[in-house]
Amino acid sequence: MESAREVEFVFEPQDEGGYHVYAPELPGLHTQGDTLEEAIENAREALALYVEGLREDGRPLEMGILRRTLPLPV
Repeated sequence: MESAREVEFVFEPQDEGGYHVYAPELPGLHTQGDTLEEAIENAREALALYVEGLREDGRPLEMGILRRTLPLPV
């Protein structure tokens, strides 16, 4: 049984309003929404479709991106 995994999404406010949403670990997964709530719902749907596409193609969901936090310079 697979363990539960999470995918980080970035919600970037746009000058014209709304949010551009992407998952840095999943190339090509982008969506948007006029409100944060809409953007979150669209991100959930986009993630489900992305994973479904990988499974249909027989490809693994590999996330090899490493993340580290660094302090801001003083």
